[in-house]
Amino acid sequence: MNKVNVSKIHSLTGHNDCVYTLEASQYPNVFFSGAGDGMVASWDLDDPENGTLIAKLPNSIYGLHYARHEGLLVIGHNYDGIHLVDWENKKEVGSLNMTKSAIFDIQVADGLVYIGDASGTITIVDMEKLVIVAKIHESDKSVRTIAINKSTNEIAAGYSDHKTRIFDKADFSLKHTIEGHSNSIFTIRYSPDERLLLTAGRDAHLKTWDVDAGYLAIQDIVAHMYAINNIDFSPDGKHFVTCSMDKSIKVWDAHSFKLLKVIDKARHAGHGTSVNKLLWSSHDDLLVSASDDRTISVWDLEFE
Repeated sequence: MNKVNVSKIHSLTGHNDCVYTLEASQYPNVFFSGAGDGMVASWDLDDPENGTLIAKLPNSIYGLHYARHEGLLVIGHNYDGIHLVDWENKKEVGSLNMTKSAIFDIQVADGLVYIGDASGTITIVDMEKLVIVAKIHESDKSVRTIAINKSTNEIAAGYSDHKTRIFDKADFSLKHTIEGHSNSIFTIRYSPDERLLLTAGRDAHLKTWDVDAGYLAIQDIVAHMYAINNIDFSPDGKHFVTCSMDKSIKVWDAHSFKLLKVIDKARHAGHGTSVNKLLWSSHDDLLVSASDDRTISVWDLEFE
């Protein structure tokens, strides 16, 4: 087993409720957080102790996405819709009231915003015109997570009906329905080369699917004790991390899928409650984690 040395270098406070989401900006050292207090903040890894308030909304923030090409932060405001923010000038440039449901995930590709919500709908919005282009409704259960595969021109979505659905990005038609999980799917992620799809959720299983083989199942790992909330890959693509309601973060080899390290409260002064989101930054390869304990932790991982 490769040895991984872990150091917790910062614990960031400022949110008054569970921190649900993290998102990278156009700068490697700057990232965003969204929380149950309705606050969206930016943080600088070069000066991490001082977060800056970007937006304050009345309801929880689960979905957050930075659209690099447009230079705008898309904020999913539960029971309302989306807000587009020029974060550097702290200025809202547009909003769209489009759902009365909780917004769980947001992705942006080629000028379109894909919004997954608790009604089971994926709403596709033209970002420039701020109009709804299409809606995909294949289930009455929540769309919890979305991923875009640019190589195959596909949209993957994980649902609370235990299924992952693959849609054609051109006409939004259903191409594949993937079954295998026994409970809600909370996180899906394409590998950096986009040839594998990783899925995980409430059943604590991490499953891997072969994209080129029509999403054939190739791996099933009981990865955590409780629900897996998020997956993220290292900047070099050699490793990935998972986080869970069991309060731990786990580090994996992306080639062999071997477990390399468990980061938890007992051994590393980790989070005291559910770890909700991970962001593996290209800034000094620092790993950022967000938790129900209202804190954001910054980790230095050293691989020997």
